[in-house]
Amino acid sequence: MGLISAGLGAIGGTLADQWKEFFYCDALDKNVLMVKGQKRVSGRSSNTKGNDNIISNGSVIAVADGQCMLIVEQGKIVEVCAEPGEFVYDTSTEPSIFYGKLGKGILDLFKTIGKRWTFGGDPGKDQRVYYFNLKEIMDNKFGTANPIPFRVVDSKLALDLDVSLRCSGVYSYKITNPLLFYTNVCANVPDRFTRDQIDSQLKTEFVSALQPAFGKLSDLELRPNQIIQHNTDLEAAMNEALSAKWGVLRGIEVVSVALGSVTLPEEDQELIKQAQRAAMLRDPNYAAATIAAAQADAMKDAANNQGGAMAGFMGMGMAMNAGSNAANLFAMGQQQPPVQPQQPAPAQPAPAAPAQGGWTCACGTMVNGNFCPNCGTKKPEQKPGWTCACGSVNQGNFCPNCGSKRPAAAPLYRCDKCGWQPEDPANPPAFCPECGDRFTDDDKVE
Repeated sequence: MGLISAGLGAIGGTLADQWKEFFYCDALDKNVLMVKGQKRVSGRSSNTKGNDNIISNGSVIAVADGQCMLIVEQGKIVEVCAEPGEFVYDTSTEPSIFYGKLGKGILDLFKTIGKRWTFGGDPGKDQRVYYFNLKEIMDNKFGTANPIPFRVVDSKLALDLDVSLRCSGVYSYKITNPLLFYTNVCANVPDRFTRDQIDSQLKTEFVSALQPAFGKLSDLELRPNQIIQHNTDLEAAMNEALSAKWGVLRGIEVVSVALGSVTLPEEDQELIKQAQRAAMLRDPNYAAATIAAAQADAMKDAANNQGGAMAGFMGMGMAMNAGSNAANLFAMGQQQPPVQPQQPAPAQPAPAAPAQGGWTCACGTMVNGNFCPNCGTKKPEQKPGWTCACGSVNQGNFCPNCGSKRPAAAPLYRCDKCGWQPEDPANPPAFCPECGDRFTDDDKVE
């Protein structure tokens, strides 16, 4: 009875799975990253007894904008499509008599029944459709619970300080490689995979990547209050810092970063101000102006001093001493040459061409004699040239002036009997004067 029951189950199940399916996905919510595809079955449909995880050959799968469809068979990815429109799954291992030739479909039908009978009437197969959300996943809030080291560099002021800053804001990311995301993050989920299942991990890794990203911004000599204005540079730095964990491992990338605030402790702010002030005072003019201002304040305080005339005169004396120091610094500033804008280097004249019959040495010197006056190299020997019909003397096989081909050299003759050679090897006599042998083509010298 078990074999008969398994056979009937195999026949019924195989016939029920012959209908072609239509898979679709409703609009994906912003919190859904992946969802299993739905098989459309209306009230008028006869495809109500088919297996949920069987996709018959020729089935249609609808793909919308911002989605990527992925077909998994027996746990292995077999098809991927991110192009909006209709996708026909015509390579399924589950045949259908409604797709392809009827004779082959009927033959495959009986083969499928035989296979299912060996599994007790079950298909022994699992096929699923998954949809991925390729849209930008926005409004991911972050904040630094612990301060992040930041190096403040200003080469103009010779400033190099390490400070600690805190920041907060939002970032967005998107799935750029659904295959990696499915394989390493959300493989074989029963229904859907939402962002709250991975947000905590991503947020922790994002905050930890801020330190190397801020290091890239520090190389640009940005001040902490300028970081907000360089979001594009921060996005590139974050993708570089997260490329191994996010791009290569999970197939996701940072799209945008918006910083809400970047704050420093008061002691670090005061440290930067003091360093900037000290750097400014290295300039004698700035230092003189500072002392002159202090002198004016000291004179005002001396004039308003209520401790008596003697105290007032002492204050004025101190002010006069400060004034003399300011005068010295102003004199030093006047002696310093003014900073001139950097001018472009003058254009170097082009090297003169060698005279007629001259040559260019390997060291670059133009030479008209037989030896280079710079390195002593001897003038290279010239290969025998030929004169073109246009009058140009050439070394190669074609004339660079008119393009004519070098004429073939006239054949040279030498007697093949005695070896006698005429004065003009190209124009021999009819007979050799030494042995009387007639000159023929055999006497040509190659």
